[in-house]
Amino acid sequence: MAGSDTSSSQPSLPPKEILLAASVARRFYLDNQSKVEISKEFDISRFKVARLLEAAVALGIVEISITVPAEIDTELSTAMRRRFGLKHAIVVKATADGPGGPEPVTQWLAPTAAHLIATMVEPDDVLGLAWDHTVNSVTERFTKLSLCTVVQLTGVHPLESITADSGAAVRRAAAASGGKSYPIYAPLVLPNKLTADILRCQPDIAESLNQFDRVTKAVMAIGAWGSTLSTVYDSLTVNEREQYRGLGVVAEMGALLFNRDGRVISTELNDRVISVGSKQFRRIPEVIGVAGGIQKAEAIGAVLRSGLLTSLVTDSSAALHSLRGSPCSEPYGEPNLGPRLRTDTAEVVQDTSHIGLAEPACLG
Repeated sequence: MAGSDTSSSQPSLPPKEILLAASVARRFYLDNQSKVEISKEFDISRFKVARLLEAAVALGIVEISITVPAEIDTELSTAMRRRFGLKHAIVVKATADGPGGPEPVTQWLAPTAAHLIATMVEPDDVLGLAWDHTVNSVTERFTKLSLCTVVQLTGVHPLESITADSGAAVRRAAAASGGKSYPIYAPLVLPNKLTADILRCQPDIAESLNQFDRVTKAVMAIGAWGSTLSTVYDSLTVNEREQYRGLGVVAEMGALLFNRDGRVISTELNDRVISVGSKQFRRIPEVIGVAGGIQKAEAIGAVLRSGLLTSLVTDSSAALHSLRGSPCSEPYGEPNLGPRLRTDTAEVVQDTSHIGLAEPACLG
């Protein structure tokens, strides 16, 4: 019967080609290899790699599911964009997270953030990604990005093992774009300045750090000052946590510490982290923050007040808290007409004592 047989729409491949399609699909979808890397490994053209990936989908070797996007709160999104002078603000209607942590909100934010980033990335951009579970979740939703270089902006959470998977988010984004990746296989927080300086001199790490000044767009998670809510907090001693809390720290982003007013608190921690520096950070033209949940609401508000973010993806509970806690006098929903000066963000420098150790010779 005409139209009843759909097999004709599927590609007809010999068994050898089917096995090749399966191998190519595994490299691309599971191992996060780029089409260029796959073509070199199998000694085939990039065009054939693309055809084999299409065949893998058509033959059912690869199954692709489409996640229904979260519902967007247009009114809150507009209010956040106006109040904080953001280029993009997307507020999703997600159920507030409970004591278990931010994952219930992250599962709603990740696909929305991935879509926004995909529309923002342009050819020849240098995309910077913080190491964070939220950012990792975002990259898992990438399917296609414009050709760009991808750079890891922070070391790995100190409580995580440094393995080949530590750079998965950067490789995943690079695979979606076909560009080069620069992962960082090092902890975010080191025990002292000397150890951090030595690691910064390692050739692979130094190569990635040298890309920081080229970053044009950055994707950052925002951490609250509490256990499991920050990539920094859990790696510090109890005394250090309380010391920084006493200085007014309520938020962290890329190992930068912020007080409630959005001022960056500079401490000795700056010397022993593998991360983009505050001055480099301020020179990045576009910074997209991804964070949500009532547990991070105060932290999100603090980072928004710093002026470092140009875009934000968050949930309705955090957005409402940020709007109500904003120091500006306008009612929620009205535009904030004051200038937004990212380069003039104030920084509070604390004279905290730490062991002075000689720098490695490679630092000049």
